Amino acid sequence: MVEGRLKQLNWVVGAFVVVIAAAVIFGLATRDSTGTDPAGATTGGDPASVVGIAPATIDQPMIDKAKGAEPLATQLAVLVNQDRLGINFTWTLVAGFLVMFMQLGFALVETGFCRRKNALHVMTMNFAVYVVGMIGYFLVGFAFQFGGVGNVGVGNLGGLSSLNHWLSIGDWHVIGWKGFGLSGQYDVGVAVMFLFQMVFMDTTATIPTGAMAERWKWSAFCIYGLFVSTIIYPIYGMWAWGGGWLSQIGAKWGLGIGYADFAGSGVVHAVGGWTALAGAMVLGARIGKYNKDGSSNTIPGHNIVMALTGVLILAFGWFGFNPGSTLGAAGNGNLRIGLVAVATMLASATGAIVAMLYMWWTTGKPDAAMTANGFLGGLVGITAPSGYVSPMNACIIGAVAGLLIPTSVAFFDRVVKVDDPVGAISVHGVGGLWGQLAVGLFADGKMNYGGTVVKGLFYGDASQLGAQAVGAVVCMVWAFGTAFVFFKVLNALMGIRVSAEDEIAGLDLPEMGAPAYWDGDEPVRGAWPVPVPSAVPAAMGAD
Repeated sequence: MVEGRLKQLNWVVGAFVVVIAAAVIFGLATRDSTGTDPAGATTGGDPASVVGIAPATIDQPMIDKAKGAEPLATQLAVLVNQDRLGINFTWTLVAGFLVMFMQLGFALVETGFCRRKNALHVMTMNFAVYVVGMIGYFLVGFAFQFGGVGNVGVGNLGGLSSLNHWLSIGDWHVIGWKGFGLSGQYDVGVAVMFLFQMVFMDTTATIPTGAMAERWKWSAFCIYGLFVSTIIYPIYGMWAWGGGWLSQIGAKWGLGIGYADFAGSGVVHAVGGWTALAGAMVLGARIGKYNKDGSSNTIPGHNIVMALTGVLILAFGWFGFNPGSTLGAAGNGNLRIGLVAVATMLASATGAIVAMLYMWWTTGKPDAAMTANGFLGGLVGITAPSGYVSPMNACIIGAVAGLLIPTSVAFFDRVVKVDDPVGAISVHGVGGLWGQLAVGLFADGKMNYGGTVVKGLFYGDASQLGAQAVGAVVCMVWAFGTAFVFFKVLNALMGIRVSAEDEIAGLDLPEMGAPAYWDGDEPVRGAWPVPVPSAVPAAMGAD
């Protein structure tokens, strides 16, 4: 047994070594600190950086003229611009902090929906994926995703001009190639971008921990944490958000403005959902989930109150997720953040209500767990269109998601025979797919993010729906296909599922060495050092 555990540990250590080596080699090859500002003294200091910032109509000739004729006004413009960037930095950081807090929500939801004997294992996966994924994204993933984003510019954060290299096939940009381990990126704007995008990656990474819960080997999970943060998430993210080829199909193929995903129904949620589907299929169902005739058994979670608490924490964090995706609160149409927040909350409400009514009608009870998943489905569905739609359309998008989630859960459970303890595949995969397509239907063209205006089918641009369909199909093929191959190979190399004995006993003691809950009279085995008391100790102060 000890030899087996050491072998598993060696696999994990080896995976970290590979990622670290890649970061060092790629980082040294691409290191260039030109344009960085670690002190924050020069970011926004060039008056030219306000050119094109909405709603003003400042152009370069105006700047050139003012430098000679009105030097004081030019310097005042610099101060105003730094104030604008300070507002945007603060808003984006606070939004990132809210998104990070969502990790607690995911942990409570998944732990509550799983059984008591696996509670510590599930909770610790949600904790560990944050730190493992963070290191992978820091070393490699961020560079793959945003290494070339400075070529298109992020005006709300000062441009990020130091992130200026990507790899392309012809004119199509396919992967970023700058900033490994943030090498050469000692810059105030890049730091804000990294923090905000890292917590988005972590949302994707944590989704499969629910779908694969209660039978996933810890060592395999750790290696997955590195893979999703360095390959699966950042590469698709680059295609959509990093100046990659999906964002180019508007100009090159005439499909709207290209694939549009305001806050990540596709980039974050669908990628996580389709990865979860691949993992759950390779891992197989929990013991006792399916009968010999193929019928499905319900395996209730041990604490639905805990799960509902987590859902409300997620709702709070989503106010950072969606409105924060403006990457600013000043200029460039960023005052729309209030409408984004309202759209977010309305979609969650209609998603929950429709899911509740559907379950009430079909089962006779307003199922609390499915109502919660309908709520989350509404949030996932509105994430991509949240920056582009009206409050009423947000209600419609959430309502459709609320119907899709319970029907999708039943489909995967009874037809596809994929065991998903928390409904993550349906909430994030199907809900994310719906959000991707909803942009192409409901975007009304009333926004203007520094010149970016999106219209969907119902508002005169059917081609945008085509762009969304391309993005959705690519997302599913990339995330599911890559993850399926990864899990298959990892399973062949080291095995990704615990033994039947450990699964039946519960993973807390065999995998983690301690129980989540201890009543003082349960036998202890494994690495847990706390002994079982032979008797209840006398109360303090007694003779």
